[in-house]
Amino acid sequence: MSGSNSSAPGSNAVHEAAPEAAAPLSFTVHSMPAPGLEDAGRRTSAGRLKMLLILLVCAAPVIASYLSYFVIRPEGRTNYSTLIDPQRPLPEGLPLADLQGRAVAAKSLLGQWLLVVVSGGTCDAACEKQLWLQRQLREALGRDKDRIDKLWLIVDDQPVRAETLQAMNAGDPVTVLRVPREALAQWLQPQAGGALERHFYIVDPLGNWMMRAPAEADAPKLRRDLEKLMRGSAGWDNAGRP
Repeated sequence: MSGSNSSAPGSNAVHEAAPEAAAPLSFTVHSMPAPGLEDAGRRTSAGRLKMLLILLVCAAPVIASYLSYFVIRPEGRTNYSTLIDPQRPLPEGLPLADLQGRAVAAKSLLGQWLLVVVSGGTCDAACEKQLWLQRQLREALGRDKDRIDKLWLIVDDQPVRAETLQAMNAGDPVTVLRVPREALAQWLQPQAGGALERHFYIVDPLGNWMMRAPAEADAPKLRRDLEKLMRGSAGWDNAGRP
Protein backbone atom coordinates (compact mmCIF):
# COMPACT_ATOMS: atom_id res chain seq x y z
CA MET A 1 0.00 0.00 0.00
CA SER A 2 1.49 3.32 -1.11
CA GLY A 3 2.58 5.69 1.63
CA SER A 4 2.41 3.02 4.32
CA ASN A 5 5.26 2.11 6.73
CA SER A 6 6.24 -1.40 5.92
CA SER A 7 8.47 -1.94 8.93
CA ALA A 8 7.18 -4.12 11.73
CA PRO A 9 5.76 -2.42 14.81
CA GLY A 10 8.37 -1.84 17.47
CA SER A 11 11.32 -2.40 15.17
CA ASN A 12 12.68 1.11 15.85
CA ALA A 13 12.74 0.44 19.59
CA VAL A 14 14.68 -2.76 19.02
CA HIS A 15 17.25 -1.00 16.87
CA GLU A 16 17.59 1.85 19.36
CA ALA A 17 18.05 -0.45 22.35
CA ALA A 18 20.49 -2.75 20.62
CA PRO A 19 23.56 -0.58 21.03
CA GLU A 20 23.04 -0.42 24.83
CA ALA A 21 22.52 -4.17 25.07
CA ALA A 22 25.65 -4.77 23.12
CA ALA A 23 27.79 -2.66 25.46
CA PRO A 24 30.25 -4.82 27.44
CA LEU A 25 29.74 -5.31 31.18
CA SER A 26 32.21 -3.61 33.49
CA PHE A 27 33.22 -4.57 37.07
CA THR A 28 34.73 -2.43 39.79
CA VAL A 29 37.13 -4.24 42.14
CA HIS A 30 37.53 -2.81 45.65
CA SER A 31 40.50 -3.74 47.82
CA MET A 32 39.89 -5.25 51.31
CA PRO A 33 40.41 -2.77 54.18
CA ALA A 34 43.73 -3.27 55.89
CA PRO A 35 43.63 -3.82 59.68
CA GLY A 36 44.57 -0.67 61.49
CA LEU A 37 44.50 1.12 64.83
CA GLU A 38 40.70 1.18 64.88
CA ASP A 39 40.47 -2.64 64.80
CA ALA A 40 43.13 -2.96 67.48
CA GLY A 41 41.22 -0.51 69.65
CA ARG A 42 38.01 -2.49 69.26
CA ARG A 43 39.79 -5.72 70.27
CA THR A 44 41.30 -4.04 73.35
CA SER A 45 37.92 -2.66 74.41
CA ALA A 46 36.29 -6.07 73.96
CA GLY A 47 39.00 -7.72 76.10
CA ARG A 48 38.54 -5.20 78.87
CA LEU A 49 34.78 -5.68 78.81
CA LYS A 50 35.18 -9.45 79.15
CA MET A 51 37.55 -9.01 82.11
CA LEU A 52 35.11 -6.64 83.81
CA LEU A 53 32.26 -9.12 83.34
CA ILE A 54 34.35 -11.90 84.88
CA LEU A 55 35.15 -9.74 87.91
CA LEU A 56 31.48 -8.83 88.34
CA VAL A 57 30.45 -12.49 88.20
CA CYS A 58 33.03 -13.38 90.88
CA ALA A 59 31.97 -10.55 93.17
CA ALA A 60 28.22 -10.97 92.63
CA PRO A 61 27.58 -13.43 95.52
CA VAL A 62 29.30 -11.14 98.02
CA ILE A 63 27.46 -8.06 96.77
CA ALA A 64 24.14 -9.89 96.76
CA SER A 65 24.55 -11.08 100.35
CA TYR A 66 25.25 -7.56 101.58
CA LEU A 67 22.31 -6.13 99.68
CA SER A 68 19.98 -8.85 100.94
CA TYR A 69 20.72 -8.33 104.61
CA PHE A 70 21.73 -4.70 104.95
CA VAL A 71 20.07 -2.75 102.13
CA ILE A 72 17.01 -4.63 100.87
CA ARG A 73 15.74 -5.61 104.31
CA PRO A 74 12.21 -5.98 105.63
CA GLU A 75 10.56 -2.97 107.27
CA GLY A 76 11.86 -2.37 110.79
CA ARG A 77 14.87 -4.66 110.38
CA THR A 78 18.13 -2.78 110.99
CA ASN A 79 21.75 -3.62 111.62
CA TYR A 80 23.30 -2.63 114.92
CA SER A 81 26.85 -2.12 113.67
CA THR A 82 27.99 0.57 111.25
CA LEU A 83 28.49 -0.49 107.64
CA ILE A 84 31.71 0.80 106.11
CA ASP A 85 30.99 2.42 102.74
CA PRO A 86 33.04 2.03 100.69
CA GLN A 87 34.59 -1.10 102.14
CA ARG A 88 38.30 -0.92 102.83
CA PRO A 89 40.44 -3.82 101.57
CA LEU A 90 43.21 -5.27 103.69
CA PRO A 91 46.48 -3.60 102.57
CA GLU A 92 48.85 -6.17 101.07
CA GLY A 93 51.83 -4.47 102.70
CA LEU A 94 50.37 -4.21 106.22
CA PRO A 95 53.41 -4.95 108.46
CA LEU A 96 52.19 -7.84 110.62
CA ALA A 97 54.34 -9.99 112.92
CA ASP A 98 53.66 -12.79 115.39
CA LEU A 99 54.68 -12.62 119.07
CA GLN A 100 58.10 -14.08 118.19
CA GLY A 101 58.73 -11.18 115.80
CA ARG A 102 58.39 -13.21 112.61
CA ALA A 103 56.78 -11.40 109.67
CA VAL A 104 53.29 -12.60 108.68
CA ALA A 105 51.88 -11.94 105.21
CA ALA A 106 48.62 -10.01 105.28
CA LYS A 107 47.15 -12.31 102.61
CA SER A 108 47.36 -15.23 105.06
CA LEU A 109 44.32 -13.75 106.83
CA LEU A 110 42.11 -14.02 103.74
CA GLY A 111 39.49 -16.74 103.35
CA GLN A 112 37.72 -16.42 106.70
CA TRP A 113 35.46 -13.89 108.37
CA LEU A 114 37.45 -12.04 111.04
CA LEU A 115 36.21 -10.63 114.35
CA VAL A 116 38.97 -8.20 115.30
CA VAL A 117 40.01 -6.77 118.68
CA VAL A 118 42.67 -4.04 118.92
CA SER A 119 44.68 -3.22 122.06
CA GLY A 120 48.10 -2.80 123.62
CA GLY A 121 50.13 -5.74 124.82
CA THR A 122 49.46 -5.15 128.52
CA CYS A 123 45.71 -5.71 127.92
CA ASP A 124 43.88 -3.95 130.74
CA ALA A 125 40.48 -4.95 132.15
CA ALA A 126 38.60 -3.43 129.19
CA CYS A 127 40.80 -5.38 126.77
CA GLU A 128 40.25 -8.64 128.64
CA LYS A 129 36.51 -8.04 128.50
CA GLN A 130 36.74 -7.53 124.73
CA LEU A 131 38.67 -10.79 124.28
CA TRP A 132 36.19 -12.68 126.46
CA LEU A 133 33.25 -11.24 124.51
CA GLN A 134 35.03 -12.07 121.23
CA ARG A 135 35.15 -15.73 122.24
CA GLN A 136 31.53 -15.76 123.44
CA LEU A 137 30.26 -14.19 120.23
CA ARG A 138 32.01 -16.78 118.10
CA GLU A 139 30.73 -19.68 120.22
CA ALA A 140 27.19 -18.28 120.00
CA LEU A 141 27.23 -18.84 116.21
CA GLY A 142 26.99 -22.60 116.75
CA ARG A 143 27.69 -24.58 113.59
CA ASP A 144 28.77 -21.39 111.80
CA LYS A 145 31.53 -20.56 114.28
CA ASP A 146 34.17 -22.29 112.15
CA ARG A 147 33.58 -19.70 109.44
CA ILE A 148 34.86 -16.86 111.60
CA ASP A 149 38.29 -16.42 113.20
CA LYS A 150 39.23 -14.39 116.26
CA LEU A 151 42.02 -11.89 115.57
CA TRP A 152 43.80 -9.82 118.23
CA LEU A 153 45.94 -6.99 116.85
CA ILE A 154 48.48 -5.51 119.28
CA VAL A 155 49.57 -1.97 118.42
CA ASP A 156 52.65 -1.58 120.67
CA ASP A 157 55.76 -3.50 121.75
CA GLN A 158 54.61 -4.31 125.29
CA PRO A 159 54.85 -7.99 126.28
CA VAL A 160 51.65 -10.01 126.66
CA ARG A 161 51.05 -11.58 130.04
CA ALA A 162 51.22 -15.38 130.07
CA GLU A 163 47.94 -15.50 132.02
CA THR A 164 46.15 -13.58 129.28
CA LEU A 165 47.49 -15.86 126.55
CA GLN A 166 46.47 -18.94 128.50
CA ALA A 167 42.95 -17.65 129.15
CA MET A 168 42.21 -16.59 125.59
CA ASN A 169 43.57 -19.81 124.08
CA ALA A 170 41.24 -21.99 126.11
CA GLY A 171 39.21 -23.77 123.45
CA ASP A 172 39.75 -22.43 119.95
CA PRO A 173 42.86 -20.21 119.95
CA VAL A 174 42.90 -16.57 118.87
CA THR A 175 45.37 -15.32 116.26
CA VAL A 176 47.64 -12.72 117.90
CA LEU A 177 49.65 -10.37 115.71
CA ARG A 178 51.53 -7.12 116.24
CA VAL A 179 51.13 -4.18 113.89
CA PRO A 180 52.26 -0.53 114.25
CA ARG A 181 49.35 1.68 115.26
CA GLU A 182 50.08 4.17 112.46
CA ALA A 183 49.98 1.43 109.82
CA LEU A 184 46.78 -0.10 111.20
CA ALA A 185 45.09 3.31 111.24
CA GLN A 186 45.45 3.38 107.44
CA TRP A 187 43.01 0.46 107.34
CA LEU A 188 40.81 0.29 110.48
CA GLN A 189 39.41 3.47 111.99
CA PRO A 190 37.28 4.20 115.06
CA GLN A 191 34.18 6.34 115.04
CA ALA A 192 34.81 10.08 115.13
CA GLY A 193 36.51 11.08 118.37
CA GLY A 194 36.93 7.47 119.50
CA ALA A 195 39.87 5.10 119.93
CA LEU A 196 40.81 2.01 117.93
CA GLU A 197 40.70 -0.12 121.08
CA ARG A 198 37.02 0.54 121.83
CA HIS A 199 35.46 -1.30 118.87
CA PHE A 200 35.03 -4.71 117.31
CA TYR A 201 35.88 -4.72 113.59
CA ILE A 202 34.39 -7.25 111.16
CA VAL A 203 36.31 -8.24 108.02
CA ASP A 204 34.89 -10.42 105.24
CA PRO A 205 36.70 -13.43 103.69
CA LEU A 206 37.94 -11.25 100.81
CA GLY A 207 39.81 -9.05 103.29
CA ASN A 208 37.38 -6.11 103.22
CA TRP A 209 36.76 -4.25 106.44
CA MET A 210 33.01 -3.85 106.12
CA MET A 211 31.54 -3.29 109.59
CA ARG A 212 32.39 -1.65 112.94
CA ALA A 213 30.53 -2.34 116.17
CA PRO A 214 29.77 0.60 118.45
CA ALA A 215 32.02 1.25 121.44
CA GLU A 216 31.04 -0.83 124.48
CA ALA A 217 29.15 -3.16 122.15
CA ASP A 218 25.87 -4.73 123.18
CA ALA A 219 26.60 -8.46 122.85
CA PRO A 220 23.11 -9.71 121.79
CA LYS A 221 22.78 -7.01 119.11
CA LEU A 222 26.26 -7.66 117.75
CA ARG A 223 25.55 -11.39 117.71
CA ARG A 224 22.50 -10.77 115.53
CA ASP A 225 24.65 -8.83 113.06
CA LEU A 226 27.08 -11.74 112.88
CA GLU A 227 24.22 -14.20 112.38
CA LYS A 228 22.91 -12.10 109.48
CA LEU A 229 26.33 -12.16 107.88
CA MET A 230 26.62 -15.91 108.24
CA ARG A 231 23.19 -16.45 106.68
CA GLY A 232 23.79 -13.98 103.89
CA SER A 233 27.13 -15.53 102.91
CA ALA A 234 26.13 -19.18 103.32
CA GLY A 235 25.87 -19.68 99.55
CA TRP A 236 29.48 -18.76 98.77
CA ASP A 237 31.52 -19.01 102.00
CA ASN A 238 32.79 -22.27 103.47
CA ALA A 239 34.55 -22.92 106.76
CA GLY A 240 38.35 -22.86 106.58
CA ARG A 241 40.71 -21.13 104.21
CA PRO A 242 41.13 -22.44 100.65
